[in-house]
Amino acid sequence: AELLGQLRKLESEVRQRVLKNRKDAKTPTPAESRRPLPFAEWRFDSDFKDNIGNLHGRPIGNARIDNGALVLDGKGSFVQTARLDKPLAEKTLAAWVQLDNLTQRGGSPISIQVPGGQIFDAIVFGEREAGQWMAGSNGFVRTKSFSAPVDKQAATRPVHIAITYKADGTITGYRNGQLYGRPYKTGFQRFESGRAEVVFGLRHSPAGGNRLLAGRILEAQLYDRVLSSSAIAAAAGKPGSYVPLKAVLAAMTPDERKRHAMLTRTTEPLLAQQRDLRTRQRSKIYTVTAGRPGEMRVHIRGSVTNYGPVVTPGGIGVVPGRPADFQLAPNAPDGDRRRKLAAWITSPDNALFARVMVNRTWHYHFGQGLVQTPSDFGFNGGLPSHPALLEWLTSRFRQDGMSLKALHRRIVLSSTYRQGSAPRQDGLDRDAGNRLLWRVSPRRAEAEVVRDAILLVSGQLNPQRGGPGFEDVSIIPNNGTTYYEEKDVDDASLYRRTVYRFTPRGGRMAILDAFDCPDPSTAAPTRSTTTTPLQALSLLNNSFVLRMAARMAKRVESDAGDNITRQVETAWRLAIQRSPDAREARLSANAVSRHGLATLCRALFNLNEFVIIE
Repeated sequence: AELLGQLRKLESEVRQRVLKNRKDAKTPTPAESRRPLPFAEWRFDSDFKDNIGNLHGRPIGNARIDNGALVLDGKGSFVQTARLDKPLAEKTLAAWVQLDNLTQRGGSPISIQVPGGQIFDAIVFGEREAGQWMAGSNGFVRTKSFSAPVDKQAATRPVHIAITYKADGTITGYRNGQLYGRPYKTGFQRFESGRAEVVFGLRHSPAGGNRLLAGRILEAQLYDRVLSSSAIAAAAGKPGSYVPLKAVLAAMTPDERKRHAMLTRTTEPLLAQQRDLRTRQRSKIYTVTAGRPGEMRVHIRGSVTNYGPVVTPGGIGVVPGRPADFQLAPNAPDGDRRRKLAAWITSPDNALFARVMVNRTWHYHFGQGLVQTPSDFGFNGGLPSHPALLEWLTSRFRQDGMSLKALHRRIVLSSTYRQGSAPRQDGLDRDAGNRLLWRVSPRRAEAEVVRDAILLVSGQLNPQRGGPGFEDVSIIPNNGTTYYEEKDVDDASLYRRTVYRFTPRGGRMAILDAFDCPDPSTAAPTRSTTTTPLQALSLLNNSFVLRMAARMAKRVESDAGDNITRQVETAWRLAIQRSPDAREARLSANAVSRHGLATLCRALFNLNEFVIIE
């Protein structure tokens, strides 16, 4: 911080010298003197404040002021203002911006949104059309193409972008004071007082995906009216507070330039280390705000007006071992209730807790529990196939201090777990369902594991751990209801483990559905396992599978070269973890010769050995 302070102070002193020289050497032109007065304006000369009103900004992430501009890294940094204290209907958004690159898709220099980002209007770069500016909006409901030329200069010099929103739905774009493409007519969005805020560098909340801008915002304005074309031209006058770093360096004396170079060399490795530390420490914690619930009463026959006696916090009386009464007052705080409930569930006197945990762990290792109804140990549940084994494992689990690690170790080191899965006729005759555990039952991998395995063998699995999940759905809010639609896009950020997928109730993934991934809107104590033609069709024709088969083929070609025999061997070892036998090798080589390596990779995804655990 000390070194950066010295560096910024040096740059600021020279920058103020340049601005003073500008002011002394130039009088305002008629166009500059006619610049329209905004409703709010941010110059980013030294802070994030609104120079006209009270819509002051708050930096998020690594957003910072540098040399008279707001600097954004496109990786989580943006600025969020206070909420508007008046309604906003017709409006004009404007900004001076210089992008870090022209390949980014979807970031915004300025956007107005409702808190949470479900509804927004924004100036957006490249979201639907690469290299073009557009009027971004929720669900694209107010978004059409301006049919304008691709912007090839925004990464090398600042450009002025403005968009006007008229009450009749007409949206008009301007670039450097000139009409940008063609206006179009669509819907119109009003924003209520106290229900709108401005964000810079973010298309809309929540931050993530392609919504973030990488670049520098020199100035930004919000007008509470539609500006005329002449007013837009006047507003596009050069930003008053911006001095490029190149100009700052050119204005330095030799001694200042030498000191600047020394400070830059010293700070760069420290900044790299700081970025690494911030990335590793960034985390979110979610909690419940404690409250004090009121007294609860019995509702006689379910009536909302006919109350019975007061009910105190407690457990379930039918569970033996622990008293159900928590000895709490009827209006006890949330925290006390939760602590008592946790202690009641995990108590050594609770006859069910340890048994349920042991049975559930066994269920995940063997495909079914010793009790086949892991969520029901009551009268309507199943009986244990090996009652003595369940009791023995439970006693050891308690002796080990409820250590799941010790329980896992005890199970996987057992001779029962280490059996093979090959069937025997005498076993099938006596116990086809394998309840007596005379072998390990082959079982189909879960839907998430199938998808992850495809990503892994194709070399596309993103190993990123933790942090926000990925969204492969379009989120479309409409009249208080949110609609989700699956997006099939080739994006490495979506190729993380399926456990990190944002799973909305209405936005199912086709390949997960085919392999019995439960509906997130219902509870599923155990997963059903089906065998359907749709599963084979998904592994054969799903666009995701086709894409991954092509990527796997490239990986195999990179490892094995052009020799088909080596390609076949490599592909089998990657996907199936063994070499093909003579017949499999011959058929595989024939498939590669006639239809290409990607066809073999797709066929390997369809083998039982790829989706069945034996």
